[in-house]
Amino acid sequence: MSDLDSQVPYWDAAAATKTFTHPLHLPWLDGISRNAAILDYGCGYGRIMKELELGGFGNLTGVDASPGMIDRARRLHPALRFAALDAPPASPYPDAGFDVVLLFAVLTCIPGDEAQHRLIAELNRVLKPGGILYVSDLLLQDDERNRNRYSRHADRYAGYGVFETGDGAVCRHHPREWFSTLLAGFQPIDTRTITVSTMNGHESTGIQILARKPTSP
Repeated sequence: MSDLDSQVPYWDAAAATKTFTHPLHLPWLDGISRNAAILDYGCGYGRIMKELELGGFGNLTGVDASPGMIDRARRLHPALRFAALDAPPASPYPDAGFDVVLLFAVLTCIPGDEAQHRLIAELNRVLKPGGILYVSDLLLQDDERNRNRYSRHADRYAGYGVFETGDGAVCRHHPREWFSTLLAGFQPIDTRTITVSTMNGHESTGIQILARKPTSP
């Protein structure tokens, strides 16, 4: 990915202080074996990994582009398995190695369409046929603060919904229909709208999507 679409220095600097809040909806995983191989891509400091462990899942792997986030994850959860990505979106795992992939609040950190498509292609590669992709991310917001910053940064980043945060990140909020385009190669299972607190403490509307990789091309 380009520097803009990975922003590792920002996330390394933020690793010790940020709190992530997207909820894990465990009922969506009720039909998944507790021995299933699960990848948390963009795992941050391991919050969702720990929730999965507490939910009875045992074959867990977390990866993140930020070594700082991975260091924090290892300190907080020394019994869990984490790795830093050398060249995201590429991961070191074989084709069809995972039953489930989670992608929580990662797309909002990747401003570019092409970079998002390359990430989804990588997740499709490592998912088994019939495997589950669970996405949680942020929608376009309709409040004045967000509308103003979308408009302010639209020309610079060639897209409405991309903006700069006050502490130096470049983030993206998405129209709902974008996810249908991005995940066109997957079979939709379920969708739900959520309310979350962003990493900088603002209440925002998000979306969670459960989708399946087709069993045949």
